[in-house]
Amino acid sequence: MADRKEPRRGLGRGLSALMADVDAAAPSEQAGDAPSRRPDRVLPIDRIEPNPDQPRRSFTEPQLAELADSIRAKGIIQPLIVRPHPRTEGHYEIVAGERRWRAAQIAQLHDVPVLIREFDDVEVLEVAIIENIQRADLNPIEEAAGYRQLMFKFGHTQEKLAEALGKSRSHIANLMRLLNLPEDVQDMVTSGTLSAGHARSLITAPNPSDLAKKIVKKGLSVRAAEKLAKTASGGDQPKRKRPDGAFTFEKDADTKALEGDLSAALGMQVTVDHKPGQESGRITVSYDTLEQLDALCMILSSSR
Repeated sequence: MADRKEPRRGLGRGLSALMADVDAAAPSEQAGDAPSRRPDRVLPIDRIEPNPDQPRRSFTEPQLAELADSIRAKGIIQPLIVRPHPRTEGHYEIVAGERRWRAAQIAQLHDVPVLIREFDDVEVLEVAIIENIQRADLNPIEEAAGYRQLMFKFGHTQEKLAEALGKSRSHIANLMRLLNLPEDVQDMVTSGTLSAGHARSLITAPNPSDLAKKIVKKGLSVRAAEKLAKTASGGDQPKRKRPDGAFTFEKDADTKALEGDLSAALGMQVTVDHKPGQESGRITVSYDTLEQLDALCMILSSSR
């Protein structure tokens, strides 16, 4: 008898537990009018370790310094959320609040207030992603990667994420499309050199890296960037016939939108070749790593 498949879990205990402990709608971690949560206890800062799967990767020096100044003046208003360290007795791992932990070290605090929760590995990552997204604490690329992790690791759909996080499905889909751009263009978005709106206009362009540099150099508006990308794609002219025999017609807006939706849902580049006036066509899914291939196989097998 075939093994019974595990049902995909919905947004689980991690989300509800986090929302009970942290005011995710707070505009700032050190807001002057933010209510202070009662910590479970105070822990030595050297017994706390960061979460290696923390979705937030960029901690800028000016922001940490500003937070450290606030902590010196007011202390840590909102406790960190931690769990007992899975491998080191007597130590704890951060679930939410790594930036506060880093700033506390700059402020030379020896102890920090914490809330201790018994989260498993899945819930730790889920909570860390959702906490950052709810705080608008991630840049667009980090936020998109967070959505992708929630979908692939936990089986959440774009619709479920939109409902749980108070985001629109189009917001999630549009951000996830950014992950199909070359790494150098993603780096521009991460650093703030290129806005997410500019970057979206380059997703279907043939040479997004070159166009991104041109957009930044000339200081183009989003509308001008869209026009530049359309011109680079050949406008509405039919494409030349390729040697491999692939369809040569310029894709209409609906086909391009479908490619974008499928690419966002899978987190991989999806190409739809559909010859006008015919029923048949071809879908190509491109993966960059074996991990992506495994994820694709899981998605296809789970749908049977």
